[in-house]
Amino acid sequence: MTADIDQLLIARYNKVLNYTLDSTAFPRSYNPEAKQILKRPSKDWTSGFYAGNLWMLSDITEESRFRESAQKWTAFIEKEKFNDRTHDMGFKVYNSFGLGYNRTGSEKYKNILIESAQTLATRFNPNVQSIRSWDFRADEWEFPVIIDNMMNLELLFEATKLSGDSTFHKLAVKHANTTLRNHFRPDDSTVHVVVYDTINGNVKERVTHQGYSNESAWARGQGWGIYGYTMAYRYTKNEDYLKQAQATANFFINHKNLPADGIPYWDFDAPNIPDEPRDVSAAAIVASALVELYGYTDKQDYINYSRKVLNNLKSEEYILPADLEIPFILQHSSGDWSKRSEMDEPIIYGDYYFLELMLRLQELDQ
Repeated sequence: MTADIDQLLIARYNKVLNYTLDSTAFPRSYNPEAKQILKRPSKDWTSGFYAGNLWMLSDITEESRFRESAQKWTAFIEKEKFNDRTHDMGFKVYNSFGLGYNRTGSEKYKNILIESAQTLATRFNPNVQSIRSWDFRADEWEFPVIIDNMMNLELLFEATKLSGDSTFHKLAVKHANTTLRNHFRPDDSTVHVVVYDTINGNVKERVTHQGYSNESAWARGQGWGIYGYTMAYRYTKNEDYLKQAQATANFFINHKNLPADGIPYWDFDAPNIPDEPRDVSAAAIVASALVELYGYTDKQDYINYSRKVLNNLKSEEYILPADLEIPFILQHSSGDWSKRSEMDEPIIYGDYYFLELMLRLQELDQ
């Protein structure tokens, strides 16, 4: 990495830190046309990423001001521990309090993590053997489960380690097994949404919400699947999880529509490739997961992809200009095509998995 890129990253880190403290305005994304930061309350699924970025930046920079800011923003999320209207407890609480706990050992953080896991567990349906994802579109979707929900299992696995109560771990395993059975196609790509019947637990339909079509391979969804099963393997050592993580990783990194720099289009089957937006967040999620997956498999393809993505993201093509006053690092992530929103923009979770990727490679290389 050149000194120039180093300086550019430091400038961006400072922009992340300089964002005004406001418990109702977690930064989610930035619309370059409107020149507006999309700000969200703590109940938004993305709220934990900003606090998480500050925790990771305290490691990367070794500067206490990042940790101090992380503590303030993390505190704003505490009330979410009782929010049972969402499955995104892991994204919100683990990415903030979990990262904080790993760095401070705070008893308070530990208790919040356990309480949050208790709340998340209330969304488990024993007939379906899964945790319900969304409550919206209830007239249409009886019991929707999205591949993203694999990511929230980390909170449950950790809660068993923190509390000694195996209930959380067992629920996570049941959810992972149901998802493994129903979310993957013969080519090992993943479906976004599986809708279940709450009485008999059968699959009613397989659809998409953010992808191009019900049959397409939405890039970030593939990332959640790869990362989710790699992480689930960490806690269970279930070989089926490891096998699925590898199969979907192979689908992703060897796909004919993956650009040479490793940063995918937002959907592998989007109709106007190569004139489609990229998704930096999907690349960062997969690259971070593949550092861990490499640790379990020694497969050189995985670590090569992780290094390539990091090298390519550390460039002026992907890092935002030094003088842009917004709390983000990278551009060219893509959010929700169904609403045509946050397409090809800086998005908070793109930064989160980029920082995690950097830290994981740093640890590997030590």
